[in-house]
Amino acid sequence: MISLDKLGLGKTAIIESIETDFLPLKLIEMGCLPGNEVSLLYLAPFRDPMYLKIDEAHLAIRTEVAKYIMVKPIS
Repeated sequence: MISLDKLGLGKTAIIESIETDFLPLKLIEMGCLPGNEVSLLYLAPFRDPMYLKIDEAHLAIRTEVAKYIMVKPIS
């Protein structure tokens, strides 16, 4: 298991756990929940922000927030 900020470009993973104390409510509402699939689509310069696809939602999050989302890469 790794934090989302360590996921490679173009890779897909399953969200294993989240630290809700540090995660904005908006991300949870958009499907950032354990069990959902997440893909890293694009990276801005210096890896911040990260552009993700979580289930069918597309969103950008800061690397600082991604550290609190633990994922299991899909091989």
